[in-house]
Amino acid sequence: MKISFIGGGNMATALIAGLAGKQMHVVDPNAEALQRLAARYGVSTSPAIDGALAASDVIVLAVKPQNMRDVAAALRPHLAESKPLILSIAAGIRGADLARWLGGYSAIVRTMPNTPALIGLGITGMVAMDGVSEAQKQAADAIMKAVGQTVWLDDEAQIDPVTAVSGSGPAYVFYFIEAMQQAAVELGLSEEQGKQLALATFVGAAQLAAQSSDPVPVLRDKVTSKGGTTYAALTSMEQSGVKERIVAAVKAAAARGRELGDELGAG
Repeated sequence: MKISFIGGGNMATALIAGLAGKQMHVVDPNAEALQRLAARYGVSTSPAIDGALAASDVIVLAVKPQNMRDVAAALRPHLAESKPLILSIAAGIRGADLARWLGGYSAIVRTMPNTPALIGLGITGMVAMDGVSEAQKQAADAIMKAVGQTVWLDDEAQIDPVTAVSGSGPAYVFYFIEAMQQAAVELGLSEEQGKQLALATFVGAAQLAAQSSDPVPVLRDKVTSKGGTTYAALTSMEQSGVKERIVAAVKAAAARGRELGDELGAG
């Protein structure tokens, strides 16, 4: 299987690293990025879309959403020969709009990965358009599993909730870690101690939740003794409406995802 990447940024680099040993080609106008990728992973490269893509089995679109329309126009003449799978990791670009820009080409899988993919611990929401074969779907799944877990969706509209929960989710976690570090410092610990305690707590709690058969609310209850320190903290959060505000924030992210799809696909 020959895999071509249009765009050689962070997410593309993570995928290339995870797929090391496969036949890969990278297109990017940044000569320094191409040189680095070629030296590190042995990929072939080119600064612009050209005939080298014609033999690709999979073409990964890893470009900024605002550049996708122009990239699709340049790519369109190169699809007829090998009829590759198009794997889009660009946020906000709907499958129907990408298919339209590609002249009605519909062998497209749209994905929403997240930044932990950079260390092989990502999770990617995926949805296949009507023109995708079962073999192509399996190929898409294998590519994205090179950087973490995959979740297949039945409806493209579900990509917006995935974006809100897991695509944007690492930022929410970092925000909470920041708050815990700040509280640690204000309570008299050093910045380094606060960071170490907050990070280890998040990593450990996430692993416990992943490995335990107990639902998350049960795990929370097991840490919470009525009248104790944890109870005091959670009571304060409940009184401040923290959970409701987090839910509202995630819903706001999903709404913005729908808006971006409208904006990027207009015209």
